Amino acid sequence: MPDPLGPTMTPPAAILLVPAPRTVADVFTPAQLARLRELGELHVYDDAPPTQAEFEALAPRLEILIGQLDMPQSRIEMAPRLRAIFNVEGNYFPNVDYACAMARGVRILSISPVFAEPVAEAALGMAIDLARGISRSDRYFRQGTEKYGLEANRDAYSLRRQNVGFIGFGDLGRAIVPLLAPFAPQIRAFDPWLPAEFIAAHGCTAASLDEVLRGSKVVFVVASVTSQNQGFLGRSAFESMQPGASLLLLSRAGVVDFEAMLDVAATGHIRVATDVFPQEPLPADHRARSGDNLLLSPHQAGALHDALAQIGVIVTADAELIARGLPPCMCKVAQPETVAMFRSKPVNKS
Repeated sequence: MPDPLGPTMTPPAAILLVPAPRTVADVFTPAQLARLRELGELHVYDDAPPTQAEFEALAPRLEILIGQLDMPQSRIEMAPRLRAIFNVEGNYFPNVDYACAMARGVRILSISPVFAEPVAEAALGMAIDLARGISRSDRYFRQGTEKYGLEANRDAYSLRRQNVGFIGFGDLGRAIVPLLAPFAPQIRAFDPWLPAEFIAAHGCTAASLDEVLRGSKVVFVVASVTSQNQGFLGRSAFESMQPGASLLLLSRAGVVDFEAMLDVAATGHIRVATDVFPQEPLPADHRARSGDNLLLSPHQAGALHDALAQIGVIVTADAELIARGLPPCMCKVAQPETVAMFRSKPVNKS
């Protein structure tokens, strides 16, 4: 006998978009938002996250979460249809019960790959600057203390055929390597999360941390901050580097003892470029501002409109794949063994 009320209808899927510290306009075009609406009801919270009551009302239909919303076990269990969480800030934070989410088949995704190429370009520029003293000579000119010709290059060196080292060899490290190819360097990389065969497949040699520090004229620090490596590069590491070597800090300041790094740079033993700081914005009276052996960049290396626009491209494409029951292929997929270890601070949008 037919059901007098008709067939039971499945409520429409819901997509929750909470992009802070980014804004919707930073990341998504109207066309991309229209594509997301084709996948379900799109609920946008651009100024503030949903209240607990608002989340509870939406949770039974929630299939895709785009943003860094707190997702403890209690919230995950309220959302039986949840299929994916897209982190659009770029760093995994300990505000998600990753084990619970993954046990329920929820994909945890990050847009961090979109920043690799722009940061790599800035990294190459910084490396050349440290080697040749370009910005330092500009400062001397403005102070009226410039030197000319060979006298200006007494401590300069060429990047060609240099020994180059990487501490960390993730997306960013692998994006820098091809930009160095014209200089024909010998490259060593230290990354305890990667096998030597993987590093070799990218034309580099796996090495110990000590080998990278002692054997490299240029060292790129591109490791993420984890529960295992906070502050692991300290004074002894910097002092073990070659006299006049360049250290470029491009991932997060939390992997180094920042004050010790400044101390060793102040002696002239190494020269340092950094795009990241323990506190951002950097206090006006911070001593880094007066260091002559330093190249400072205000966390701008990856902050390009083109990179932010690419976030919407890859999130929309992967959301459509997930809605079709297919695996994502554009964003970075979190691994259960490591995702809960990350300890990066949130990005300061300003």
